[in-house]
Amino acid sequence: MSVFPKISLRPDVADYLKGVFLNKELLASVGHQEAERHFQTLLTCLSHPPSYTCVRTSVHLAPLEEIRRELADELKKQTCGWEEEPKMVPHPSVPDVLLIPVVGPRLVEQLGNDAEVVVGAQCAHAVLRGADVFAPGILSCPKYMKAGDAVSVYSDVEGKCTRGAFGFRGSKIFVGNGVARRDRAGIFGAGETVRGVGVRMTEPLYRSPSFDGVLPRLAFLQNLPSVVVGHVLGPRPGERVLDMCAAPGGKTCHIAALMEDRGEVVALDKIRNKMELIRRNAETLQLRSVAAFCFNSTKVVSDDGDCGAEGPPFPPESFDRVLLDAPCSGLGQRPNLASAWTLKEAVRALKRGGVLVYSTCTVTLAENEEQVAWALRTFPGLALLPQEPRVGAEGMPGAGLSPEQLGLLQRFRPELSRGPDGDTIGFFIAKFRKN
Repeated sequence: MSVFPKISLRPDVADYLKGVFLNKELLASVGHQEAERHFQTLLTCLSHPPSYTCVRTSVHLAPLEEIRRELADELKKQTCGWEEEPKMVPHPSVPDVLLIPVVGPRLVEQLGNDAEVVVGAQCAHAVLRGADVFAPGILSCPKYMKAGDAVSVYSDVEGKCTRGAFGFRGSKIFVGNGVARRDRAGIFGAGETVRGVGVRMTEPLYRSPSFDGVLPRLAFLQNLPSVVVGHVLGPRPGERVLDMCAAPGGKTCHIAALMEDRGEVVALDKIRNKMELIRRNAETLQLRSVAAFCFNSTKVVSDDGDCGAEGPPFPPESFDRVLLDAPCSGLGQRPNLASAWTLKEAVRALKRGGVLVYSTCTVTLAENEEQVAWALRTFPGLALLPQEPRVGAEGMPGAGLSPEQLGLLQRFRPELSRGPDGDTIGFFIAKFRKN
């Protein structure tokens, strides 16, 4: 059921995306009417949360059923008084995933104009996935708001609300009701940035449990396609694996867990404070095989003999497996050339006979199938491999790939299907072997 308008895009981005989803190859495959219907459905899907919350479990520390029982006991503490107790079910083909259905949209009555709190779009997205409103995400609130006041929370759709405003008349979308945990002065007062919860959500439009501080060693919120990536990579104990764009470290830690914490997972990111987050996540999950470095992954391979003893840069062909979860537009803005250059380095870093997995969280052809076509043309030794588990759809026509090649790709297309496998974020996975 759609309660929000289709996602708001700049006209140039909307035109670009429409060209992607109505390209000549796709029109020849499914016809104009069906392609147009899929595109319009996608725009609606992107403005709504997935219908399931995906929890990756630390099965390297405890059995899945034991984690499920502990998690159920913890969630009961916060879901008392809900219409119904949330149910957790194992994913049928991803062995370390638990799924929790999202309840919504719910019938929630909006409060008056004098109780409006406006938050940024990213904050609102988190609310729709079960989070409370953290103070840094609040853009405007009533002039005399006090802790304990009932408020209605809205998303600033176009990013035009000025931080610290008393109200906002621009385009906004209601996401639920809550109770203020801080006075207005405590949110916008002078001094250092305020942290912590600003509004505790009591009546969200979409209801899903909050995982803030809940069993951090055993349960990790992660989108289903991001968990699938680790299994597709297929790391084995004793191998040396490179995660080229690793922050915040969810996939890095998953790879180390799949390797039974035996071997080495080298995690790179060029932003220094993100590396500490990777290290903390690995420590929380009791993983000792993760080595995190602040380094630009486009320079990870060196032929000049200036390679470090343990850290980057590395000699060519240093890794058994490489994950490139590439920087991307995140939706459909025109891409830059960074992905191609990083993909080139990924191939150089990979041993002969090794496995490379390329993934993105975007829906464009230029950052997905066109990158695969470029890689196959540029590196004749690369060959596409089948993927397991197979959860998403095949690749999308439009980049000149053969039907057989498209069948080896995995594209998560929320506009095509429902249920836990289809109703996910947009995502793309390709798996290569370097022969």
